[in-house]
Amino acid sequence: MAFYRLSRIARSLHRRRHHHCPSISTANSYFDSPQPSTNYNSPPTRRRLHHLFELSGNFGSKNQWHNYSSSIRSIGAYHELLQHSSFSTAAPDGKREESKNSNSNNGDRSWIDVYLPENARPYARLARLDKPIGTWLLAWPCMWSITMAAAPGSFPDIKMMMLFGTGALLLRGAGCTINDLLDRDIDTKVERTRLRPIASGALSPFQGVCFLGFQLLLGLGILLQLNNFSRVLGASSLLLVFSYPLMKRLTFWPQAYLGLTFNWGALLGWAAVKGSLDPAVVLPLYAAGVFWTLVYDTIYAHQDKEDDIRVGVKSTALRFGDSTKEWVSGFGIACISSLALSGYNAELEWPYYTFLAASSAQLAWQISTVDLSSRADCNRKFVSNKWFGAAVCSGILFGRLLS
Repeated sequence: MAFYRLSRIARSLHRRRHHHCPSISTANSYFDSPQPSTNYNSPPTRRRLHHLFELSGNFGSKNQWHNYSSSIRSIGAYHELLQHSSFSTAAPDGKREESKNSNSNNGDRSWIDVYLPENARPYARLARLDKPIGTWLLAWPCMWSITMAAAPGSFPDIKMMMLFGTGALLLRGAGCTINDLLDRDIDTKVERTRLRPIASGALSPFQGVCFLGFQLLLGLGILLQLNNFSRVLGASSLLLVFSYPLMKRLTFWPQAYLGLTFNWGALLGWAAVKGSLDPAVVLPLYAAGVFWTLVYDTIYAHQDKEDDIRVGVKSTALRFGDSTKEWVSGFGIACISSLALSGYNAELEWPYYTFLAASSAQLAWQISTVDLSSRADCNRKFVSNKWFGAAVCSGILFGRLLS
């Protein structure tokens, strides 16, 4: 019955609106504005409305004002009733915010949260198993070298590629563990890294050290399956792996040091197949990998430049500043030139250079289109480097098969 009366009042006001349009529109705009705690019957509110109607000149008498005032009070009650009734389809602000946060959290879930037991998840995150791009970037130089070392007209050694792929996964996880152990005080101050397992307290430093030992033990099992020369060469890379996290405290060129570390597989892959090194082939290949790392990791470092300034660590992103694109363009040219020289010395056929041209276009696209002020875009361009590595590897494969 109450709803029936209120609806009649609403229809009556709608009819009157056509006769007194300015005044009723003024009142409607007042009630339509978001005022969840407004008391429509309070004297101050009524005085403000009366003043508005007097200014509009549409009410000549107080009796007419009181008639409309009664109607307005009724429609105000109707307005409040609708806001608090179950007929409203709008979710309360708290529910909307809760739903938004829930959707955001669901978007952050990875396969680790779905498939692994809860006590194993911090270790998987410590090894960055949910972010495989680092493993790809570490594995591609190995694959380049192994494929280039294959006999002319032959496919590369699949068993060797599987060993090196597994080794890249383990070494990348070990490197991330070392990095998080040494940087745990810095990581808590950086937005992107503050939730890492050791920095957030999900794992203790002792648990991190034990997990590091486990990964290195598995890596040793991979290394022992190679020839003696490769064992010595592979073990020597650990010096780079352990010292890299300290470089950001000492120099503005930690990305160059990462390049020396991440591309060691360009030397090791050839040695594992041939039992020795051919400097004319592997040194340009290794240099190409270092220049490539300077491109993608400088772009990556722009995500953290504000935090790096605040906590006092160094990077090429801070060193180059506004000249970053000019610097990484130079590194990109040096990378492609070194790859061309390595392929020429390895006597690869024309498909290699076709794929190298496509790789050059991908690298040029990264550098020319990246928005260095956008963390999201820097990350997208960084992740796209897996396709650069794949294109180069495909070129080496087809170039070797036709040689």
